[in-house]
Amino acid sequence: MLIPAALCAAQSAPQSQTSEAAQSAQPPSTTPGQTPDPTPPPAKPSVGQPAQPADQTPSQSQDKDNKAHATSGTSNDRLFLALPNFLTIENTGKIEPLTAGQKFKVVARGSFDPVQIVWYAALSGISQAENSEPGFGQGWEAYGKRYGAYAADGTIENFFVGAIFPSILHQDPRFFQKPGGSFFSRAGYAASRIVITRGDSGNRQFNFSEVFGAAMASAISTYSYHPRRTFKGYNSAGMAEYYPSDRTLTNTASVWGSQMGYDAITLVIKEFWPDIRRKIKKQPH
Repeated sequence: MLIPAALCAAQSAPQSQTSEAAQSAQPPSTTPGQTPDPTPPPAKPSVGQPAQPADQTPSQSQDKDNKAHATSGTSNDRLFLALPNFLTIENTGKIEPLTAGQKFKVVARGSFDPVQIVWYAALSGISQAENSEPGFGQGWEAYGKRYGAYAADGTIENFFVGAIFPSILHQDPRFFQKPGGSFFSRAGYAASRIVITRGDSGNRQFNFSEVFGAAMASAISTYSYHPRRTFKGYNSAGMAEYYPSDRTLTNTASVWGSQMGYDAITLVIKEFWPDIRRKIKKQPH
């Protein structure tokens, strides 16, 4: 009796397992008035199983934006975390030249940045306090004239040096940081970029864009909206006195030299700013 019972159990066991598996594969049947059980959540991946791709996080989106700037050949950097520094490139490896449209676009982005409003306001206040170009006079009207002059000078010079002449002469308006060297070698390299640049072909060239662009901008600003010969008042002898006109060739040359010197100092700051920024943010080189 035990042997036939064992044989029957051995035959019925696989059938029961098979029937149970078939039943589990079929959707559960529901009786009228009864709601089906909710679908179980998907199983979590095991430790060795790769996770499924998820939506991008904010950090991934920021990395994507940074890569987009790198691909466009410009940067999203700011001097002292404020002033636009979009034409400074830290990676001096192989990089594609900018098109004329890209040159105008990046110069416009920097020239009309909201930070420039504060920057020109500060420069105008210093100029009025020192009474430079006295033909403008004093008071709020004079301050407005000085502000307009500084804003126009900066914008015109930026476009001539960074977009107009580089597009015509096929020169690269970007500043490429030197990858290494001593302080003096890097400072000398940065200052020399006033007269040395590289063309869109990648070869070193005389920086016609900077030299002629700054000269053209100085001539336009001097002879367009800077003070003419202005009445000053009467002296003790009752004779009229005048402030001399700023619209002279001598003053144009002075403005051009000052602009070139200012740009040279700015390039030296651009050379060392990435190192200062990394120290502030404690980032690796």
